[in-house]
Amino acid sequence: MNATPMFGRRRTEAEAGAPPPPPQAPRPVAPPPVQSQSTSDQLAELRTLALSQLDPAAAAALPQDRLAPEIEKLVGDIATERRIQLNAREQRQLAGELVNDMLGLGPLQPLLDDDGIADIMVNGPDRVFIEKAGRVTLSNVRFRDAAHVANICQRIAAGIGRRIDESSPMVDARLMDGSRVNIVFPPLALDGPYVSIRKFTKRKMDFARLVAHGSCTPQVARILEIAGRSRLNVIISGGTGSGKTTLMNAMSRMIDPAERVITIEDAAELQLQQPHVVRMETRPASLEGRGEITQRDLVRNALRMRPDRVIIGEVRSSEAFDMLQAMNTGHDGSMSTIHANNTRDALTRIENMVQMGNMGLPSKAIKTQIVGAVDLIVQVERHRDGGRRITQVTDIAGLEGDVVVLNDIFQFEFTGETPDGTKLIGAYKIGRGRPSFWDRLMYFQMDRAWVAAMEETNW
Repeated sequence: MNATPMFGRRRTEAEAGAPPPPPQAPRPVAPPPVQSQSTSDQLAELRTLALSQLDPAAAAALPQDRLAPEIEKLVGDIATERRIQLNAREQRQLAGELVNDMLGLGPLQPLLDDDGIADIMVNGPDRVFIEKAGRVTLSNVRFRDAAHVANICQRIAAGIGRRIDESSPMVDARLMDGSRVNIVFPPLALDGPYVSIRKFTKRKMDFARLVAHGSCTPQVARILEIAGRSRLNVIISGGTGSGKTTLMNAMSRMIDPAERVITIEDAAELQLQQPHVVRMETRPASLEGRGEITQRDLVRNALRMRPDRVIIGEVRSSEAFDMLQAMNTGHDGSMSTIHANNTRDALTRIENMVQMGNMGLPSKAIKTQIVGAVDLIVQVERHRDGGRRITQVTDIAGLEGDVVVLNDIFQFEFTGETPDGTKLIGAYKIGRGRPSFWDRLMYFQMDRAWVAAMEETNW
């Protein structure tokens, strides 16, 4: 590549117009000092000098595979000029850090590029944890200081038109690849900015992959496929990081391509493959406290958009009432997720969230709404061996007095663990009674498939 203003030392005007100096007698030059290794201060100096000689606009115009070698050469030239001993590994590493700072997300970029990492958790400049293969470990990634973390956080927020600073110290965001990000800034964060990234998987999730990963058996997968094809209203319940969104993505593959699907999320992360999908995302309030668009606002508006199904990424508050209304008014096959410890707790949480909306409805009226709206609750859990499993598939069978009757179609029971203690072992207890939504299975001609799946014993 020809020399450009992006690389190399800039000459002053005096140097550009001055005549060449007269020749002088050569003077003995002292040899450069021998250094065993470059220190952190020297690397910081190299980084600062390299940045001062880069034109950001010209650098951004170059593809990364061409920019990296040019910056590596620039770092080497500056090191030679400053008589700093720099080995090839340090030179390549420093050039990579500069490229990531300019075009990526700094020290986090290599972690984002690693497909084996599911979660990234920054607890300060020197403590970056990762989850890989279900295990959380401390990585060797380090930021220069808290200001470096803050700069990366502000770049993430600005990428979707949001801001993060002391006046607005919390934000939910997403990366260009769809990864979900939560950021907490000082003064709420005591050890520097905190960043939690749930990475977007590039692999399309389906039930075959869930079975291969040990999340469920083929029999459970077949029953959930039938539930999706029969347009049952499903709530997926579980804790943080248990695999709720992954399961919802797998179930969404059963949606007919001709159906109009509207998704509503705080931070968009669903991966629906259908051609007729309308995606909507909430908006936080401005600094003046105006302009907020909540999930409840979006759910109400979605009902005016002629949806066949409404999928809410996660129900957290009073939008639970509008979700039940959508499920009760002809939008069969709708889905949502909720945080709860088991399927019974999920019902209690939905009831409490409806009451948060100050509807003034009595408890029995809310339970009647829930029973009329929701067909299935699927519980997922993350276990101590790092595995994520479907632990309950529960039919909401009806209402007896003030008590919602639940019928467990599947319930996972632990039987032990492998000799090395690295993997839990268990089996599903199967309830073979006829589900309360039998008429719907017959309407979609899936009743025989359901019976065959429930009676099959060689899964």
